[in-house]
Amino acid sequence: MTERPKFFDDLAGVAGGALSAFSGLRDETAALIKARVDEAIRKLDLVRREEFEVANEIATKAILEVESLSARIAALESANAAREQQEIEAETKSDDHDARTPD
Repeated sequence: MTERPKFFDDLAGVAGGALSAFSGLRDETAALIKARVDEAIRKLDLVRREEFEVANEIATKAILEVESLSARIAALESANAAREQQEIEAETKSDDHDARTPD
């Protein structure tokens, strides 16, 4: 009778040792897989989410600034064209006036 409990104690000890070994193996495998994945990500030249969001924000601001500057340029070109048109009309009126005036 004393052998049976000792057998179960030994079996429990072996099982506990095996579980401990498997747990350590699992941890080592997880660390190895993580290292390989990190290495693959570095080789792919991927960026982290935070870096992407910062770059995206900078690009969005640049796009808004370009749109604002484009609108400003269009307004300046329109004003310049209107001024040139007024100058042409003024020259035409002056030429017409000079043509009507006898020498």
